[in-house]
Amino acid sequence: MTLRPAGQNRGVMSEFRSGVHFLQIPGPTNVPERVLRAIDRATIDHRGPVFAELALECIEGMKPVFKTSGPVIIWPASGSGGWEAALVNTLSPGDKVLMAETGQFAALWEKVARRMGLDVEVIPGDWRHGVDPDQIGARLEADKAHAIKAVAVVHNETSTGITSRVGDVRKAIDRANHPALLMVDTVSSLASLDYRHDEWKVDVTVGGSQKGLMIPPGLSFNAISEKALAASKTARLPRSYWSWDDMLESNRTGYFPYTPATNLLYGLREALTMLQEEGLPAVFARHARHGEATRRAVRGWGLELVALDPREYSDTVTAIMVPDGFDADDVRRVILDRYDMSLGTGLAKLKGKVFRIGHLGSLNDLMLCGTLCGVQMGLELSNIPHGDGVKPALEFLTAPAASEKKLVAV
Repeated sequence: MTLRPAGQNRGVMSEFRSGVHFLQIPGPTNVPERVLRAIDRATIDHRGPVFAELALECIEGMKPVFKTSGPVIIWPASGSGGWEAALVNTLSPGDKVLMAETGQFAALWEKVARRMGLDVEVIPGDWRHGVDPDQIGARLEADKAHAIKAVAVVHNETSTGITSRVGDVRKAIDRANHPALLMVDTVSSLASLDYRHDEWKVDVTVGGSQKGLMIPPGLSFNAISEKALAASKTARLPRSYWSWDDMLESNRTGYFPYTPATNLLYGLREALTMLQEEGLPAVFARHARHGEATRRAVRGWGLELVALDPREYSDTVTAIMVPDGFDADDVRRVILDRYDMSLGTGLAKLKGKVFRIGHLGSLNDLMLCGTLCGVQMGLELSNIPHGDGVKPALEFLTAPAASEKKLVAV
């Protein structure tokens, strides 16, 4: 029997690769050593007092991340579970939901809503812009009978590298004086971009563990407003596993109505400690610096961003278009085979046209510089015409620290 060295277990590659694999997809992201060590503990009794203490720490620790004083629920699930929970706890069969076509993950949430028996109205988009608050407002103003029960938007569209202006969406809803619930997906923005659940009067915010929170996939989150809790009392969509009532009742004393993801909660507690140590303003500033450095590299390469509106540039993921006649997946394949680095693929209508650089979670300047160098070398090997994008990125990252202050979210 021939044993396979651990370093060889990297997809289709069979030869040994020295060093670390660069995981630069926009999630799952790199898991820090501290989080890995926290997860690597003996599983405990999820009905015992030690677990209750762990769960309560995690639940309370998530509230500052969402910037909420209201309840937060932690599901053993992916972000898709959080989508479903948001819908089934607040809506009834046939209720109308207004959504915006901003990318693949908006489209997937729409698919979930339709399968739940909801009447979904989609504001069409070109996948190169975020949610248009004016369009949302105009549609709600025209809805005199208040048939629309919820507005659901994606804060940061992972497939396109576009961040929608949720605060402006809330203002548009208020101007229309419409009672619709506001639901927001923050899977690729939470703990990376400034997000304000309470201030923006979001009713249900959906999050996931595998991106800015720096832990493996397996946890999903709902942050819930009082208005959403009230709606859950009369909502008639079927729910069992996703019932807020059951979770909130059990969570009150630190327990779950069913088996929780115990060891991931160990990791979550450590990740929350790391975010507290760095400070959320510093976390947001770091992501803003890395987002800007990446965009400068793209401009230096002479390539085109998917995002067209500078107000909507994402600081967690950059989606880059390859020139006509080239296949983005071929570029990704070259970079993986030659430099052991994974980049995000183009999804759905962007497949083959786009590759994506994830720059969120546990990332520092040197890791980003290595990523950008790997992309530039891959462009060279793929014979894609390009300039020097690494140089302007390095110049930005080595500029005086005062320049960072302009990028801090306030």
